[in-house]
Order: sequence, then C-alpha cells, then structure tokens
Amino acid sequence: MNAKNFYLAMAIIGTLVPWLFFGSFFALNGLDIPLFLQSLFANGAAGGFSADVLITIVVFWIWSWRDAAKNNVTHWWLVLPASCFVGLSLALPLYLYLREPHST
Repeated sequence: MNAKNFYLAMAIIGTLVPWLFFGSFFALNGLDIPLFLQSLFANGAAGGFSADVLITIVVFWIWSWRDAAKNNVTHWWLVLPASCFVGLSLALPLYLYLREPHST
C-alpha cells in the first residue's frame, strides 16, 4: 500500500470511528448542538481532552495553510470543514492525502 492510499484509508477510518460516537449521542439526544458542545466539557477529563484537540486543530489549520501555499496543495481548504464536522482524525490524513503527488 502506497502512502496516498494509506492516508485515504486513515481518512475513512478517521471519519467512521468518531461518527460512531457522534451518531450514538445524536440518537439518544436528538440534534441538540448546545448539549453536544456542553458535553465536550462535561468534566475535567473531557474538558482537558477537548481543549487539547481544539488547540491542535487551530495549529493544524495554520500549518496546513502555510504548507499548502509552499507546496502548491490544491483544495487544502477541505481540511477546514473536515475538522469542524468530524475532527482532526479526518482533517490530518485528508490533508496528507491531498499533499501526496498524483500516482502515475
């Protein structure tokens, strides 16, 4: 398996695994976005983990924007909605997939 295919596989897994948890939350609570956001910081452990991931996503946005400009990565901006609607588990492998040269 080449790197590009590996990144694509990780992007798919990185979408499915978080959405198993998100889907279960929304199945129990409906589309209650305020409760979803409140639950991210329900206790110290969840709050610390959520803060860590949110800070990392912002750093990743800035790095990917600069790296994309330097390496001429087209469609790099797809990482922005990917990280908002799924998370870094999709956004990072998606960016690495986009950054890989096309297969010949």
